[in-house]
Amino acid sequence: MEAREFDLIIWGATGFTGKLVAEYMVRQYGILGDVKWAIAGRSVDKLARVAQEVAGNEAENLPQIIANSDDADSIKALAERATVICTTVGPYALYGEVMVSACVDAGTHYCDLTGEVQWMQRIIEKYQIGAEASGAKIVHTCGFDSIPSDLGVFFLQNEMQKQFQGPAQQVKYRIVNMDGGASGGTVASMMNMMEEAKVDPSILETLSDPYSLNPANMPRGLDGQDQSSPEFDSIFAQWTAPFVMAGINTRVVRRSNALMSYAYGDQFRYDEAMLTGPGPSGYMKAAMVAGGSAMVMLLAAFSASRSLLKKVVPKPGEGPSKEARERGFFDIEIYGVHASGSDKCIKVSVKGDKDPGYGATSKMLAESAVCLAKDSLSVGGGIWTPAAVMGEPLIERLRTSAGMTFEVIATGGS
Repeated sequence: MEAREFDLIIWGATGFTGKLVAEYMVRQYGILGDVKWAIAGRSVDKLARVAQEVAGNEAENLPQIIANSDDADSIKALAERATVICTTVGPYALYGEVMVSACVDAGTHYCDLTGEVQWMQRIIEKYQIGAEASGAKIVHTCGFDSIPSDLGVFFLQNEMQKQFQGPAQQVKYRIVNMDGGASGGTVASMMNMMEEAKVDPSILETLSDPYSLNPANMPRGLDGQDQSSPEFDSIFAQWTAPFVMAGINTRVVRRSNALMSYAYGDQFRYDEAMLTGPGPSGYMKAAMVAGGSAMVMLLAAFSASRSLLKKVVPKPGEGPSKEARERGFFDIEIYGVHASGSDKCIKVSVKGDKDPGYGATSKMLAESAVCLAKDSLSVGGGIWTPAAVMGEPLIERLRTSAGMTFEVIATGGS
């Protein structure tokens, strides 16, 4: 890529999450440091206010760029000025494609926070060939969905190869504990997805397909539907409940395996769930989570109840207070077992500080953008997953700068 004016531009910096990304960039990289970056949005006044809030006395040194998603020429010009566009402007199914298209045309790398499987599938089908040709690395799901999952499994599989000279054939991802507020952007994306499905019922088939993000005409694995009811996990000796992000994360991890030439094996199996504890109390907690999740999806499925739901859930641009973000965290354990038997197994821990949906996510997205801009990556253009394109360099950045840990906590076998 030819030299660009900026290493990265944060598109949507005037939004709730975009501002958090800008705050992190100021704190971690400064404004006149080695990483050349800018903020961009639709409003001159709002951009100036964000610059003042995140940079204080240095606000005048933080470049501010005006662009509008309704103006394709302004988006094209924005993409041509940066090595990477880091975007928080969602729902991406409504506002994301114009930026992806501009980045593909300009050979500009791109990262976002989408968890909209139906939209990602459309982007893959429409832009994969163009991204390969231009060299643009397009990377979705660079937040809590799906970096802990995707990089956590990548980390486990690397350790499995080191210790047992082969991949883990089956991997279980379990939420041990977490504390964080609901995301208005995530809720808005879910609502939009249901609106789309009302017009195009085939979207529901896409969402239910465990391999909907895998490259076309490539082998599928053995996984079925995501967990929807309480199940007892004998490995962790606890009851488990459905995890709301499993429908996104599992498909991303499976796509990573396919993109990396089935490095995890063509019989690789993967699932995600939340640990709720042993005994009757663990079962009751799992049942309550499962019932609550089913109720939300039922309400979201119908227009009348969707309107009611919109009145009580966070709206786009809303998020938890700074205090809530600061005390948030996530604690995840991932277990993998080798194809040859349970005597060859590994359990790893993935932890992060700050609220998963905002505080931690903003750091993950920022480091993904810096990784794409500054690190030497071995793959060319295309529609990638975080693990398949950034892998170890991004893990190292997250460990060093973003308050995340990746550790082996148990092994089996000799």
